[in-house]
Amino acid sequence: MRAIVVDEPGDENALQLKDVEAPDLGPGDLRIGVVAAGVNRADLMQRQGFYPPPPGASPIIGLECSGEVLETGSDVKGFKVGDRVMALLAGGAYAEQVVVDAGSAIHVPDAFSMEEAAVFPEVYLTVFLNVFRLAGLPKGGAALVHGGGSGIGTASIQLVKASGGKIIVTAGSDEKCARCRELGADVAVNYREGDFVAGAKQATDGRGVDVVLDSIGAPYLAQNLKALDVGGRLVLIGLMGGAKAEIGLGELLVRRLQIIGSTLRARPVGEKADIVREFLERFGSEIGSSLRPIVDRVMPLDQVAEAHRIMKASTHFGKIVLKVA
Repeated sequence: MRAIVVDEPGDENALQLKDVEAPDLGPGDLRIGVVAAGVNRADLMQRQGFYPPPPGASPIIGLECSGEVLETGSDVKGFKVGDRVMALLAGGAYAEQVVVDAGSAIHVPDAFSMEEAAVFPEVYLTVFLNVFRLAGLPKGGAALVHGGGSGIGTASIQLVKASGGKIIVTAGSDEKCARCRELGADVAVNYREGDFVAGAKQATDGRGVDVVLDSIGAPYLAQNLKALDVGGRLVLIGLMGGAKAEIGLGELLVRRLQIIGSTLRARPVGEKADIVREFLERFGSEIGSSLRPIVDRVMPLDQVAEAHRIMKASTHFGKIVLKVA
């Protein structure tokens, strides 16, 4: 099969299209003929050597895909050859075939194109895990999410609004802020010019938000804590801006705040299956209606280097798709 291979970590030129061996199928696995794959910021980190795959995962880049089931393992139930599926992966999406535990796959609704399906699993499941499962956004609660124009941001807007909550986002331009508001954000703050703490307070009658979802890290830590209401939770899912910061711990005690670190990729397959099942129980009826990925552009697999450059420049809104088949 053809796949994008990185022999040595480096810039976008390290991404090479080559022939490789197809992965082996286990008894609980699906073999998927990949139609399309999503591009995520974690892919750029892996390409540079900063985010290696967990033990046992495919070394090929790519955390989500859509495609058709080619083969099922002996223990698999609920899927058959020919089914359209979208899957959360620990690696391997930039290839013509992937093998994934069946618990990490979801049937593609008729309302979705395969390009939309390819960019659904990683961001929607990440937001569900962190905002709802770990941080426990209460009914009618408020969340602050950074990077409102990203895949995570656009998914957050849709999921929080579907839950009946209020969402405040940040974005890097007035144009992106306007698009976030069109998508459903209650407040969108241009972080280059505005104060997102003030925006969060204003949107919540001065109390602050219940949850902050942050991929920036150190530069935003103190402000994120100020944006929280008493008993609020900050969930860190990335460190794009840096990993070291200093805070006064007294604020955590007095205001009963929590800081939670979280990643999805390295969790055991059983835990991922639980996340998928709980997500479908709560939001499954919304998939294809209020929950629909925002696709910025679709690019052929052999233009993967340019796709990574676009992701790095943050000129996109929503998700970038690689067309594989």
